[in-house]
Amino acid sequence: MLYKYSITMKYYFIIISLFLIGCNTNSNSKSDPTSSTASATYNNIDVATFNQGLKGENSVVIDVRTPQEIAGGKIENAVELDYYDKEFASKIKALDPDKNYYLYCKAGTRSAKAAEIMIENGFKNVHNLKGGYTDWKKDSK
Repeated sequence: MLYKYSITMKYYFIIISLFLIGCNTNSNSKSDPTSSTASATYNNIDVATFNQGLKGENSVVIDVRTPQEIAGGKIENAVELDYYDKEFASKIKALDPDKNYYLYCKAGTRSAKAAEIMIENGFKNVHNLKGGYTDWKKDSK
């Protein structure tokens, strides 16, 4: 009886192990589209692609830095929406979801989080500047 129980437990262990291995969602993909939602993603883009996108008729650039950071300079025509503002999410929801949005912050981290918020709220055309304003200022001279 104990022998049968031991064999049965081994089979259960093997089946559970195979199931867990098959459920591994860790991917080695180096794709730039990123987001927490499967249905829509935002794109992490470089400075050249960002600048090209800003030329589009339906494009809006959003600076998610603080007013103190913006005082040191910003991209022309950028809409200022401070990521740390308690009304940030409601201001995002008030935007037209059919436009193409180009987001940036100082280094690209806050704007990536802002892009995720936009995707979660139904925006489909959202682009995050890799390296943020720091890289834009360096590469746009």
